Amino acid sequence: MYVSYHQDDWNTWLPPAEFAYNNSYHSSKRQSPFFIFYGREPQFESVHITQDTPAGKLSTKIQSVQLDVKRELAFAINRFKRYADKSRESPPVFNCGGMTSTIPTRHQEPPPPIIIEEEEEWEVSQILDKKFKRRKLFYPVEWKGFSKDPARYTWEPAKNLKNCLELVKDFNSLYPGKPGHNSSRA
Repeated sequence: MYVSYHQDDWNTWLPPAEFAYNNSYHSSKRQSPFFIFYGREPQFESVHITQDTPAGKLSTKIQSVQLDVKRELAFAINRFKRYADKSRESPPVFNCGGMTSTIPTRHQEPPPPIIIEEEEEWEVSQILDKKFKRRKLFYPVEWKGFSKDPARYTWEPAKNLKNCLELVKDFNSLYPGKPGHNSSRA
């Protein structure tokens, strides 16, 4: 490890570097080398520091080191940013219609049924698929106002969808290869 950017005064940094190393905690030994050797932690006053540097020269040197450190930090930040941006992904887009309750015990009650010809009915939000079962055409239906949980979808026979023929026609036109497409009766 070298502590000076200019690398022209390494000999002045040896005593503080040695002190820092010997006084630092080592994870493998769980103690500092100084404590292992002497059985106590060192006193800072025991480190030999020369006092022959005038205050003005020391101040200039400190300012120079601070500028070097700021420049190197800015360079490092830009380098880290470039590296991180290579693997950065855009945040997910949340649509208001796709929000769900974050508290699992709370849920929104389904809407009340609509009365049509003295029958309780719920409004169809979307037709999801279709298939034949025992020679009858069935559609899985998502209901308006109910949660978007697939467990809430129901397979309805085509005869139950007489009040949403427009949705049936839209589904059939979107998926013409599905079985039962030519069946104009829903």
